[in-house]
This record gives sequence, structure tokens and C-alpha cells, in this order.
Amino acid sequence: MWGIIMIDILVIEDNKELGTLICDFLKQDGFSVEWKESAEEGLECIEKAAYKMLLLDVMLPGMDGYETLLIIRQKHSIPVLMMSARTDDQSKILGLDVGADDYLDKPFSFPVLSSKVKAILRRTYGMAEDKQLLVYKDITVDVASRTVTKAGKEISITGKEYDILCYFMKHPEQVIHKETLFNAVWGSDCFSEINTLNVYVRWLREKLEEDPKNPMLIQTVWKVGYRFGGGSDK
Repeated sequence: MWGIIMIDILVIEDNKELGTLICDFLKQDGFSVEWKESAEEGLECIEKAAYKMLLLDVMLPGMDGYETLLIIRQKHSIPVLMMSARTDDQSKILGLDVGADDYLDKPFSFPVLSSKVKAILRRTYGMAEDKQLLVYKDITVDVASRTVTKAGKEISITGKEYDILCYFMKHPEQVIHKETLFNAVWGSDCFSEINTLNVYVRWLREKLEEDPKNPMLIQTVWKVGYRFGGGSDK
């Protein structure tokens, strides 16, 4: 069964051109994104779905960003990055006072936006060495609940499949030797055959890859092992 839909980022921005650019950039950065043009629409979304963070414009038609955030903070602790052409200190202080986690001046560069988004997500969901949320592009593993989502939808991955995925997520875009992965998941004194690993990797591909027969996410590195993400060489 599918769980509640989780989307990485909700964007509330009334400027159509800027909203489109923000969404396109964040999607290229590997995030799932939903975009609304008014505070009222955004508030409805927050009541119906789960978001990891919110990008909130200050100058909105109808209810402005400050009022919107006051309402959100009555019920939700979702991290919020406010965006505004109001760059004076008083406006920034007001944004932080009503509950924003950070404030981004308009106009801004998209690399700066990306940096702030990732910093907020790290502060909110990363817990030092023992991360409770592992994220790679559109795949998220919630270590606390042992749940896996891809593009916002929950996927049933359990047991050794889950353990292998966690190892991959903690070592993205690295060449991983089969023996290293096998020992990390099964233990060096396990009596299982290392070829068992191939079966579990195949099952993982069937659940995560667009085309399991032509894997782009979990790639085989010939005579060595695997690489999770990164380049396209096999």
C-alpha cells in the first residue's frame, strides 16, 4: 500500500516565470517539488501532504508571507526559507521572528538557493554521524521508521534489500567492492554465498530503476562490484 505522499519542497511564489525557474532548477538538483501561486493554495497543500521544507515568498496576492507563516507555525514545524525583494534588516528580522529558518534576498542566484535549501535540510534532518534521513536525488530513506520513498511515493523495501540500499545511500557515487558490501550487510563470518548479493541487488533494481535491465542508478562495475548513482559507465 502507498503511504502518505511526501514531497521534498513546496514553493509558494506568485511570479509565474520565477516559480517555473525555481521548480525546474530544484528538480534538476534531484528534489521533488510542488508549486502554488497563493498562500491560500499553499496552506491547503500543507494540510493534505507531507513536505520536507517550504520556500515562501513574502509579497503574495491576498495573504502575505508573514501572515502565512504565522498560521503555519500554529500547527507545523516544517522548515521555511523566505524569499523577498525586501532586503532591509527590519523585513529580515520580521521574517525570522515569525518563524522562518532563513531569509533569501531577491534577486538571487540558483546556486545560492540550492546551497541554502541543502543547508536547511541538513540542519533539520541530518543528525551528525547517525543520519536519520538519507537522501539521494528523488530517493529518501527514513532510518527511524525504516521507510523508503521514491519521487514522494513509499516503496516496500525491507530486510537485506533495505540494508543494501542504506549502504549505497551512505556511499553515493563511489565504487563499492562486492566483498565490502557483502561483509557490511551479512557480516564477514556469514555462511551465505557472496553470489546471494546479486539476487538482492537485482530485486532492488526492479523496485528503484526505470528500466531494471538497463540500470542507471545501481550500476555494475565489471569484476569489482557496484556504483550507486554518478556516471553512466557499466
